[in-house]
Amino acid sequence: MPRKPAKKAARRQPLSRDKVLRAALEMADAGGLESLSMRNLALALRVEAMSLYNHVANKDDILDGLVDMVVSEIDVPVLGADWRQVMRERARTAHAVLMRHPWCTMLFVSRVNVGPNMLRYMDATIGCLREAGFSYAAADHAWNALDAYIYGFTLHKLNFPVDPSEYASAAKQFLPLIPADQFPYLNGMSQEVIAGRHDGMHQLEFGLDLILDGLERVRVAHYVAIA
Repeated sequence: MPRKPAKKAARRQPLSRDKVLRAALEMADAGGLESLSMRNLALALRVEAMSLYNHVANKDDILDGLVDMVVSEIDVPVLGADWRQVMRERARTAHAVLMRHPWCTMLFVSRVNVGPNMLRYMDATIGCLREAGFSYAAADHAWNALDAYIYGFTLHKLNFPVDPSEYASAAKQFLPLIPADQFPYLNGMSQEVIAGRHDGMHQLEFGLDLILDGLERVRVAHYVAIA
């Protein structure tokens, strides 16, 4: 009988910076940044660790690349549109993206990020506020106030010690520690949660509305000052 031709081995995709970063992203999403090392990354890609250095300088370079990949998932503000709606959507999508990549928020706030996607995102944010009538200084304050709230809200939600589904039972458990005669308002708030009259859920929109309302007053005051 004629011998069957041997199957050709599947050709491995050549290593590239994008392939390294995508593998790093999957690793960080699965196990957090503590799981990410050059050795683990090389094992995941089935290459020698030294070959990674042909595409990334070091772990810091990988972290910067990951931030730029994550920020590409956030909606870029549209110049000329209603600034409040654009900033609202920016906040919503940024929060959603950071919740998908829970390891990334601290990288946003602790590193100087100058990748092409981050620069595009920052420039469009400033441009949207400038086109709406904010001065450069006011736009800087507005942008940073919004981002501080987004990052803080996200970190609070990611690290809150009680799951939302357990708020009522947790309030009931701790109620004996907050007697009404010593802590009347905290006790009263707990009673509301226990009774189901307040769900205790943290709402991004609540704080976002307060900030946007305040920024609108800043914008209007700027128009009055230059009139």
